Amino acid sequence: MADDTAEVTAAQAYRRLVRSAQAALAEPGGHGLAAAVLAGPLADADRALAAAGLAGNEPRFFAAVRRVTPLPAPATGPAPT
Repeated sequence: MADDTAEVTAAQAYRRLVRSAQAALAEPGGHGLAAAVLAGPLADADRALAAAGLAGNEPRFFAAVRRVTPLPAPATGPAPT
């Protein structure tokens, strides 16, 4: 079992990956560059997940992500159309 530091590191690497994906996909033409831009952050996240023993343990992993960055509450009301 990994220590909390390794779990926090994995959660932070995941958040960097998500932010990088959001930024790449928000740019005009970013879809074509996304694979190249995300290769580094994805490799970092994979290494951190493995080091923390979180690969394949999604409930524990996402609990660590929530400790690092609380997720916003879901919106209420009808979905935008």
